[in-house]
Amino acid sequence: MDREIKEGQVYRHFKGFKATIIGIATHTETKEKLVVYYCDSSEVKDDYPSSHNDGIYARPVDMFLSEMDHDKYPDVKQKYRFELIEED
Repeated sequence: MDREIKEGQVYRHFKGFKATIIGIATHTETKEKLVVYYCDSSEVKDDYPSSHNDGIYARPVDMFLSEMDHDKYPDVKQKYRFELIEED
């Protein structure tokens, strides 16, 4: 993939929250790469309720970088689930 996740970058999730990248972790059992990020949920859209509250979360890199499912969310304009909005 041509998108590179770096510590300090800030992404917007399609549901509205901001995710500040803390780093990339490796799952101890599966060796899967995980994006570790701080969630700021102050801008979450009412249209798409989110299970994210302010806090630290981890998500598989492939899922973090995935394109939107526009069949499930036809009104979402973002191409990707998370889109870069600030680079450190």
